[in-house]
Amino acid sequence: MNTPALLEGLRFVDTFFPSGSYAFSSGLEAAVQGGAVKTSEQLARYIEDVLRGGMSRREVLAVKQANHAVSMGVLDDTVRIDRALDSTKVCRESRLASRQMGRQVIRVAADQIRAKPILSEYRDELEADRTPGHLAVTFGLTMGACGWSSEETAAAFLYQTAVGFISAAMRLSPIGQHEGQRILGEWLPLIERISRDVDIDSAMSSWSPIQDIYAMRHGSLEWRLFRS
Repeated sequence: MNTPALLEGLRFVDTFFPSGSYAFSSGLEAAVQGGAVKTSEQLARYIEDVLRGGMSRREVLAVKQANHAVSMGVLDDTVRIDRALDSTKVCRESRLASRQMGRQVIRVAADQIRAKPILSEYRDELEADRTPGHLAVTFGLTMGACGWSSEETAAAFLYQTAVGFISAAMRLSPIGQHEGQRILGEWLPLIERISRDVDIDSAMSSWSPIQDIYAMRHGSLEWRLFRS
């Protein structure tokens, strides 16, 4: 990857980017309140299950397929991927969170990366409500337009997701910054392996029932710090 491509893409990975991700815990808040995540070891197991069983077969696949669509310049494939991803998200709050963050990404990308018309074309489909606009898809498109490969984009997406979980955990449980960095470092080999091994021609699926259940329970919590 060349330096301009690296710098262009890093804007969308950085926590400074206004995606609104800080407002969502992806079910972790309900898991903490439900007693499933009390320690850093339980947190690590919980998130590793999400990354392996859920995101690797669904979001990561969508990221890599959307990234590939940029090089092919095929908008219809991107819309198909987006709709398929939407149909696999069983929790309403998770669907809405993914759509909200995805819209933020593509609006900035389409406005500021003019060299790839597929971004503005996809944004138009989104604004016309012909595609859901999930984060994995808009992220894959955007990073592809920045010049990142599908594997690099998948790794960045998973890393960003992992950082989000650590950030949420630090606000929900007694996990400090040092412990958070240790856990994040231990996830790096897993992130690299998933990013490399996911085949863009495989069928989309997901199997992280525990996380799905807690995500659905979030709306009925007596008190909530996060929106999902």
